[in-house]
Amino acid sequence: MNWEPLYLMQRRLDQYIENQHQLQKGEKVEEKILALLVEVGELANETRCFKFWSTKGPSEKQVILEEYVDGVHFLLSLGIDLEFMYHSEHTEAYDSQTDAFLSIYKSIEQFRLYKNEETYMALFHEYLQLGLTLGLTEGELIKAYEDKNQVNFKRQDEGY
Repeated sequence: MNWEPLYLMQRRLDQYIENQHQLQKGEKVEEKILALLVEVGELANETRCFKFWSTKGPSEKQVILEEYVDGVHFLLSLGIDLEFMYHSEHTEAYDSQTDAFLSIYKSIEQFRLYKNEETYMALFHEYLQLGLTLGLTEGELIKAYEDKNQVNFKRQDEGY
């Protein structure tokens, strides 16, 4: 997948937010990492994959996709801040959603500690594996990202 168009869209959104809040590029890396952790938790909650005590199923696919794309926004933004760009590689799904989520948390922590290109690429790769494990397609991801990007601009205009 060519990620460059999404990086460009994210760069415009980041610049808009930075201008709105008088921030400098790269100033909020730790906050974005925490936000990514929160978004992954919200996504896990919607899948309910870890709720072995419950008989209620996962949220609708569209809800899961929207939560997943929130994480993509932060991954792209972190790459922009640190001047890393993910280059697509062959990715396969995990056998278990729980395993995928636990791997993501580990990758986020590795990235937080080292903030280098290697840990960024590994994190992004793991996140894409999670998406495949959730049954998300590249086309769905792109469309959902574009839609949410527009929503994020509108939220900034409304003082979100």
